[in-house]
Amino acid sequence: QVQLVESGGGLVQAGGSLRLSCAASGSVFSLDGLGWYRQAPGKERKLVADITRGGFTRYADSVKGRFTISRDNAKHEVYLQMNSLKPEDTAVEYCNEDVEERVGDFYTEVEYWGQGTKVTVSS
Repeated sequence: QVQLVESGGGLVQAGGSLRLSCAASGSVFSLDGLGWYRQAPGKERKLVADITRGGFTRYADSVKGRFTISRDNAKHEVYLQMNSLKPEDTAVEYCNEDVEERVGDFYTEVEYWGQGTKVTVSS
């Protein structure tokens, strides 16, 4: 079993920065694709950024140039550096990780979600 623990959310003023982290623990062998999604009140959960095992990244147009996703495979962690925050960035941020798990000689890949961390940006 794998657990994802998110941290780094909080309240900031417009133009400020936050750095989110998501750590995977438990029966983790390696991490494959990783991503951050956010859900604003009354709206659907949408992709913010994701990153492949090889380090290729993708961003939503609304955050491109302001946010940076990164990963540390050795630590089993994914990060989201959020700069130049805007009030419309206010949302609950969720990390999503495709985790490769090993049991004996067998491997499987399972998708996990974090519990979410709130990001509130005031004007």
